[in-house]
Amino acid sequence: MFKHLLVPTDGSDLSQNTVLRAASFAKEAGAKITFFYAQPDFPMPIYGEGALIDPTTPEQFAKASAQEAAAILGKAKSVADAAGVLAATDTEVNEVPYEAIIHAAGRHGCDLIFMASHGRRGLASLLLGSETQKVLTHSSIPVLVYR
Repeated sequence: MFKHLLVPTDGSDLSQNTVLRAASFAKEAGAKITFFYAQPDFPMPIYGEGALIDPTTPEQFAKASAQEAAAILGKAKSVADAAGVLAATDTEVNEVPYEAIIHAAGRHGCDLIFMASHGRRGLASLLLGSETQKVLTHSSIPVLVYR
């Protein structure tokens, strides 16, 4: 039925549990996986009374963010490899994670987005995290929410 899953991950415990379940689901379905991480963009500094000055440059931020993405995606890919599931990874810098997730699913030709009910931002609503809710609202691709 489903042949290519997009599995967004942020490295949180719930997200890692979702990676494990997605690998099992993909193995049973004979599907492949693309793991995806939406990297944050460099926050624009706001100067004014009481503002803190962050010595991090945009280049340092981008390097650290790319390293974090590589670590999170590498861990997810190793789970799929151990399960015998064909997997790839992708990342994109985008301040709007739900848009990045939907774009990645389309870019890779995925036929299912398999994602956690919420991530490291905690519960933004009673049942689903805000990014998951936005993916559900805006995606034309089926979304499986793992809780």
